[in-house]
Amino acid sequence: MEARLNNCDFELISSVVNAVQEDRYYIQIKSIYHPNNFSAIIYNETTKVRLHIYIWNLTNGDDAERLKDEYRIQITGVDRFIKLQDEKTLILGWWEDVGVFVGFDFYKHNGKLGYSPSIQIREENLRRALLNGFSACDRGNGEIAIAFRPDFFVEYIINLESLHKIGESRKEIEIVEEVVSGNLEVNSQEIHNLSKPRRTFITNLNKKLRDNSFKRRVLNAYGNQCAFSGLQLKLVDAAHIVPVTSEKSTDETSNGVALSALYHRAYDRGFIAFNEKYQIVVNEKEMNKLKSIGFDGGMDKFIKSVKPIMVVPPAINDRPNINYIRVANKLRGWSM
Repeated sequence: MEARLNNCDFELISSVVNAVQEDRYYIQIKSIYHPNNFSAIIYNETTKVRLHIYIWNLTNGDDAERLKDEYRIQITGVDRFIKLQDEKTLILGWWEDVGVFVGFDFYKHNGKLGYSPSIQIREENLRRALLNGFSACDRGNGEIAIAFRPDFFVEYIINLESLHKIGESRKEIEIVEEVVSGNLEVNSQEIHNLSKPRRTFITNLNKKLRDNSFKRRVLNAYGNQCAFSGLQLKLVDAAHIVPVTSEKSTDETSNGVALSALYHRAYDRGFIAFNEKYQIVVNEKEMNKLKSIGFDGGMDKFIKSVKPIMVVPPAINDRPNINYIRVANKLRGWSM
């Protein structure tokens, strides 16, 4: 039976929805059984995952017998966790004050729950996830909990089963912690000795860390504002000036520019660009090509919407580097 909810009840569900959408995935809520218990589907063009999600707020509590640096979810509304054959079951805690999730292993909690059950985690693990994005946490009872920021939510879902088994060897946890703490020179032989699923995850995690670091730095530098239009509305991407496909590309903030989705695509396709004086230029040649094939609907409105000079970050070191601008314009066939 589905529950009737008020606006307050949706806060936890919204934390999940916002995290999924931040990673450019779609989410469809299928059924809500309780404020802490619902089913959903997340998907994009290539991936579709069915989920049964249990989620509670992480609280510190005031129980004198508990450790002061210990957080926990207090499980209410269910007497056991359910897992259907075609679903992944998530048991989550959400620390709203700082914006960090923790996921617990369903297979360590798949029996009948006792009276007023709770699951604990140390604050240190949550803070490490806040700083680094991701953290594997040995709870000391054979369970590996995974703490993560919202920008790693989909990564957690996709690698769910493998992640909670990562503690089968202490070395695996150490390698993950080295990667997420910024040590990108982890011994390649150590990674090679991992199982294929673990190697794939470490590789993907490494890439995700770099992508998210670049995205956060660029969007912060531009105040989450599109450099070409001034738009915010959480519709802004971090675009590379020199494309990532080029060996000359880097993840430096000065090789990035904040662009809303429309301008990002237009920039990547060479319809618009900017020069060393930060002037925005429309590619008349490409516009004429579109006119010739009848694909010029809305063109005049688009051209009028482009500012003459782009918005740049206040910090000089964060502004587009002139050398990157030159390389990018050459690669895209611009002569300015």
